[in-house]
Amino acid sequence: MDSSKLRELQAPLKERYKQNPDAAVITLKAKGSLDEGIACKVETGRALAVAGLHPATGGSGRELCSGDMLLEALVACAGVTLRAVSTALEIPVKSGTVSAEGDLDFRGTLGVAKDAPVGFREIRLRFDVETGAPQEKLDQLLKLTERYCVVYQTIKSGPRVNVTLARA
Repeated sequence: MDSSKLRELQAPLKERYKQNPDAAVITLKAKGSLDEGIACKVETGRALAVAGLHPATGGSGRELCSGDMLLEALVACAGVTLRAVSTALEIPVKSGTVSAEGDLDFRGTLGVAKDAPVGFREIRLRFDVETGAPQEKLDQLLKLTERYCVVYQTIKSGPRVNVTLARA
């Protein structure tokens, strides 16, 4: 896809959202089912993913780790965002890779040490791109990718989260 095609696709959406800001607010949903064992079957819209405990917390390693899934969502969103921004700005990116890694202290998750955090201590997101674009264009590409990547901004900003428990 080239920049003109992307603009053509997005222009009516942008105009609609300018005219009616409420139309831009969409609720995304995810749903899973609690079955036997320590696992949760997550409906992805494309397939069924079974998440379970990481081996460092007693899991078998056969199920997906939700921490890995979080990093995978970050990589997917960041990669798509980088491609969209590079297309819109006509910054040629022939190919590349996106990787994310994060540090967890499982003592927190297992309740072994109260001073150990539950969750990632640090996440590192990296882009390696094959391009002939000048550095100032790459700096702009990175800045805008960070700005518009939904998963990155969600992790970075920590949105308000409401949790409830109800009887089925």
